[in-house]
Amino acid sequence: MRISLCTKSTQRVAALAARRSLDKETAHQFSAKISRKVMRTPEFERARTIFSYQPFDDEADVSLMNERALRAGKRLAFPICIEDGVMIAAIPHTSEDWDIGRYGIKSPIKERSFILDPADIDLVIVPCVAFEGRRRLRVGWGAGYYDRYLPLCENAVSIAIAYECQQIENLCHDEWDVPPDQIITESNRYR
Repeated sequence: MRISLCTKSTQRVAALAARRSLDKETAHQFSAKISRKVMRTPEFERARTIFSYQPFDDEADVSLMNERALRAGKRLAFPICIEDGVMIAAIPHTSEDWDIGRYGIKSPIKERSFILDPADIDLVIVPCVAFEGRRRLRVGWGAGYYDRYLPLCENAVSIAIAYECQQIENLCHDEWDVPPDQIITESNRYR
């Protein structure tokens, strides 16, 4: 399904409604397909340090990919949202070093984590609310965390993750929006 609307806010609402319309079993199957597609990329294979995310609010769940990364001995970091759009990448010391962070998202506890230098990251897995594959654009929730952080990851490839139903034709974007290098859905890989 492709939707064409005129404002970022309206486009977010439409993409979120499309995402939420997926039943849990379909979303689970699509999430597994997305994880497997990411794991088959040369970028995942080469990566030693991956900055991923914990799914929030019906986002595509990349837990399968996260588990595979850990089993393969890769360093796996997750975001901690500080304030004013500032985000850091943290590797929790143990499986107990998590809490519910800003915006209700499961996040590492900063004081019980190793904080990465963004230049040490090889692959960034980016959640998104809406995307346009043709122009390889994404929008998130609107706080700009990834748009500020991605330019710091000078040695990383960024892959945005979404369900195909979140695609919006003529996606609104601003000059500060940082496009991902790729977008992967259950049915396509845009690059």
